[in-house]
Amino acid sequence: MRTTIKTGITLILLMFCIAASAQTKESFIRKGNRNFNKGNYVEAEKDYKSSLDKKYNDKAQFNLGDAYYNQKNYEEAMSSFKSVIDRNVPQNVEANAYYNLGNSLMEQQQYSEAFNAYKNCLKINPNDEDARYNLEYARQKMIMQQQQQQNQDKKDNQDNKDKKDNQEQQQQQQNQNQEEQQQGQQQEQQEQDQQQQQQQQEQQMSKEDAERMLQALENQEKETMDKMNEAKAAKMQKRKIQKDW
Repeated sequence: MRTTIKTGITLILLMFCIAASAQTKESFIRKGNRNFNKGNYVEAEKDYKSSLDKKYNDKAQFNLGDAYYNQKNYEEAMSSFKSVIDRNVPQNVEANAYYNLGNSLMEQQQYSEAFNAYKNCLKINPNDEDARYNLEYARQKMIMQQQQQQNQDKKDNQDNKDKKDNQEQQQQQQNQNQEEQQQGQQQEQQEQDQQQQQQQQEQQMSKEDAERMLQALENQEKETMDKMNEAKAAKMQKRKIQKDW
């Protein structure tokens, strides 16, 4: 891209028969031009603004845009050049404002807008070779930018798809893990229930055995008592019979 800035400095014509207020306005522009030529762009910016404070002037506005551009303040440069374009200015000034606007847009990678700015410049001045060169350069950069955007969109779509697939896989794995965990818990609960049931059965059997043993002892004790009572009764009967004799 050809970054030559069209300047309005050489367009300033000094007139000797002007009013004192006009001389003040023009004096700020001349001072700004001197600072601009020395590379003192910050000071030049102040001078052009001082001129504009007195009265609006296309030359001061145009050169202010140049001062902003050389400070890499492209947003303010664009605003200045657009302000010139929006006014009824000579065609050569308008064409140069479009050219500089295109350069400011290129610096911000706004290639489509820069393309249109150069195209407007060439509509006014078809013989501007710098604008023609930058127009083609902007077109190529615009195509590259569009391709990069398309590639980025594809990558973003693929990344989103991969992310979604990973999330689905993670969810499936999580569901599987939960299911296995639930199955494990159910199996563990079943084993605990079976063990508890077995313990209850063993306890029940032990209780029944104890009752049977107790009953057997009671029966045995009763049988023994019955025998003892029978023997005692027989003995007493025998004594009685003997005594009666």
